[in-house]
Amino acid sequence: MEHYYTVDQISQMLSIHPKTVQRYIREGKLRASKIGKSWRVSGHDLSLFAEDNTIEPVTLPIKDRATSTSVIDIQVLDKDEAYRIITTLNAAMHAKPSEYGDTSLATQFIERERTVRLMLWGSLPFMATIYTMIQRYLDEQQE
Repeated sequence: MEHYYTVDQISQMLSIHPKTVQRYIREGKLRASKIGKSWRVSGHDLSLFAEDNTIEPVTLPIKDRATSTSVIDIQVLDKDEAYRIITTLNAAMHAKPSEYGDTSLATQFIERERTVRLMLWGSLPFMATIYTMIQRYLDEQQE
């Protein structure tokens, strides 16, 4: 009698993420049958897959190994100051060096609270640069 394995069981046996197993199935690299809503792989097909494929660990450059997500609220005097901050940060995003990797910035002006809300995601060096930029702006406003 043939033994069948679930995606989660294969994931644990091969020490890879379940989504990777599903991708192998989608790409046709790992033969599977759909039973109900889940995939099942026969022991024979799993053996063939394991013999033909060596799964190499992914090594990420140091800069990509850690990312940060942050929400920053900046109190502003008026709408003009809010748009100045938003425009400056958007310009910085478009001019950022490629070494920062993938990044994301979403901005929102909450007029009734006179607040600019920034939602940031990116590498630690990118985040440090943005924090420094915001701090410099705030320091200049104090003078």
